[in-house]
Amino acid sequence: MVNQNKSLTKGLQVLKEIMNNEESINANTLCLKFEIDKSTMSRLITTLINEGFIKYIENTKEIVYVDVIQNLTKKKKEELIVKQTHTLLNEIFSQTNECSYISVLDENMLLHLNQVDNSNRILKNRDSIGYHAPLHATAMGKVILAFSNIDINTLSLEAFTNDTITHQKRLQLNLQTIKELGYAIDDEEYEHGLRSVAVPYFSKNKELIGAIGVSGLAARLDIEKLQNFATILQNLAKSHKTNII
Repeated sequence: MVNQNKSLTKGLQVLKEIMNNEESINANTLCLKFEIDKSTMSRLITTLINEGFIKYIENTKEIVYVDVIQNLTKKKKEELIVKQTHTLLNEIFSQTNECSYISVLDENMLLHLNQVDNSNRILKNRDSIGYHAPLHATAMGKVILAFSNIDINTLSLEAFTNDTITHQKRLQLNLQTIKELGYAIDDEEYEHGLRSVAVPYFSKNKELIGAIGVSGLAARLDIEKLQNFATILQNLAKSHKTNII
C-alpha cells in the first residue's frame, strides 16, 4: 500500500508539472525534475495517457495536458450524434445501396463517427469508425471546410493522389462551389479507386454538426450517380435534423 501511495503521489506530481507547464514537455525533462528513472517515468506517462490526462503532440515525444472535462463532454456529444443519426445512415444506405457515413471536425481533421454498410458485396469499404482523415482531400472534410470558419491557411495540403487539391487558391475556389451546390465530391482525391459525395448536416438550431455521405468504388460510382446521391443526401439531412448542438 505504501508503494502504491508513493507511485500515486509521483504520478500526481508529474501530472501537476505537465498541467502547469505553459509549453510542451518531454520525459527526459520530467525525469530530471523529479529524479525518476526512465522506466518508472515511462510507466507513469503511459498510465496518464491511457487515462486521458495527457497526450503526445503528433509525431513527437513532447507531452501536453489534456482537458479531461472537455474530452468527456466531447465524447458524450459524439455518442449522442451516433445514436441520433443511426436511423439516418440506414436510410441513406437503403436509398443508395452504398456505405453511409457521419463524420465531424476534430482538431482540424475529419473524424469518422459511424458508418453503415448492409450490402452483401464481397468487397466492402473498410471499417473507418474512429479513424481520422484530412479535410482537404475528402468529400466530408471539404463540406465541413465550406460550411465552417476554418482558416485553410492553417491546413497542410498534403497530396494523397495525383488528384488531391494541394494549392490554397484552388481549394478556396472548390469550397466556394461546394457552398453554392450544397455538396462535395471526392473524385479519387484521397484514395485511388474510391469516390464519395457528402453534404453538411445541421441541427434544428442550424448549427453545423458535421457531414453525412456515401462512398464506394469509382468503377461503380460515376460523377452523375454521385450528383444524384447528393440530392438524396440533402433531402434526408433536411428531414432528420436533431437537437444536438
